Amino acid sequence: MDMFDRIHEMEVRRDKVKLGGGSKRIDAQHDRGKLTARERIDLLLDEGTFVELNPFIEHRGLDFGTAEAPGEGVVTGYGKVDGRLVFLFAQDFTVFGGALGEMHARKITKVMDLAAENGAPIVGLNDSGGARIQEGVRSLDGYGEIFYRNSIYSGVIPQISVILGPCAGGAVYSPAITDFVFMVEKTSQMFITGPKVIESVTGAKINSEDLGGAKVHSTISGNAHFTAASEEGVLQQVRNLLSYLPSSFEEKPPHQRAKHPVPLDERVQELLDIVPVDGTKVYDVRHVIEKVVDDEQFLEVQPQFARNIVVGFARINGDTVGIIANNPKMMAGGLDINSSDKCARFIRFCDCFNIPLITFEDVSGFIPGVQQEHGGIIRHGAKILYAYSEATVPKITVILRKAYGGAYVALNSKAIGADLVFAWPNAELAVMGPEGAANIIFAKEIKESANPDATRQAKISEYRERFANPYVAAANGMIDDVIDPRDTRKSLVSALAMLKNKKKTLPKKKHGNIPL
Repeated sequence: MDMFDRIHEMEVRRDKVKLGGGSKRIDAQHDRGKLTARERIDLLLDEGTFVELNPFIEHRGLDFGTAEAPGEGVVTGYGKVDGRLVFLFAQDFTVFGGALGEMHARKITKVMDLAAENGAPIVGLNDSGGARIQEGVRSLDGYGEIFYRNSIYSGVIPQISVILGPCAGGAVYSPAITDFVFMVEKTSQMFITGPKVIESVTGAKINSEDLGGAKVHSTISGNAHFTAASEEGVLQQVRNLLSYLPSSFEEKPPHQRAKHPVPLDERVQELLDIVPVDGTKVYDVRHVIEKVVDDEQFLEVQPQFARNIVVGFARINGDTVGIIANNPKMMAGGLDINSSDKCARFIRFCDCFNIPLITFEDVSGFIPGVQQEHGGIIRHGAKILYAYSEATVPKITVILRKAYGGAYVALNSKAIGADLVFAWPNAELAVMGPEGAANIIFAKEIKESANPDATRQAKISEYRERFANPYVAAANGMIDDVIDPRDTRKSLVSALAMLKNKKKTLPKKKHGNIPL
């Protein structure tokens, strides 16, 4: 054979790998409303930038048959998103149903290692029936190799999991360790044990979608961070998320100029109308966020889970920030178990990747109740305290209205390390609300009064005037400034610029022990 013959053989082999499980299985994939692994890669990456790695890897024989597996059921490589390097793998459901075996796992771990060594994000496109049973324990060992890297590379590079089909059994733990999980409505599922196993063990009947579909994980379990109606929509969301993130912990997020820049000294008049002065009236804190950030663009994370807290990414004066905000529209903005977990994990991600934290506070306290106490609200709430205290990125708090009790302390107070705390003039900082405080402090006077109701209202007003305002806290250095709401964006721009080169080192240790 001359060189041209050898090149032709190479091309034939490559074409076979690109065809995966063959035309019939590709058609079956499309009939399910799903794209192929390579079609997904083309949608995710900038056109023409994908470079495939290890296309000719093969399994080393099966104990129950030696069927061919072109590409070993997974496509791996690297490319660019908005001109920036990204590594990825895409499981190919047309080959063994995307099942993971020894060499399948090796392809994935090799590309994960390259991502970590080159300081670039890793994106996993998951579509797999689980472990390749024919390979027995070798497939389980392959999962372990992936889990280990997910854990060790956590905080080193951003890790993103996109669920584009089934993800069952041990396979779910890799996405669970990664930073963000995306799911497609109606076609993605995650569960440890499937409906048939659950029925055989417990007798309960449930279908795959109700057990582990996108809606379940985005609203109830909190395992999914983003969902969309189509694969195209989900992959565009991944591209959008990556635009806010640095490539690794050694970089700062990319600067992106606003499409419609606002003069830095321009006041935002609308903020006066969004937040009612009356603490009993509700509003949607997202409207506050949108009026403060560039182009009113806010990428909310887990928007349907623990909706009493809002977290997500935005830009202020071109720079990425992570935003945490109580939402009085839900549960009076109080903190419960789920919102504590959601908040703490987001804080820790931002701290990993040099993203400044901005907290918009309007919190009534931690949610009371037997269910919350027995569910471990103490332990879960402590995660917020721990995450804020440990974070060394710039940390700024804006108290919009209420800041009561332990929740005030937990939400980035000066005591746990806030760099700057601003308050609006109507802010109320206290151990509890004026109504509850007056009922306790002045209980005897109210009881003995000729007109208890009038006395109670008078004492509530007295308490609010003396204690439930920002000036007592400001006098004690717990608030850095009381600002006009219309100047909130201006104050944040100035603060972020001042803190741009902040450096803080924590005491030397192996690692802390967050209350998980």
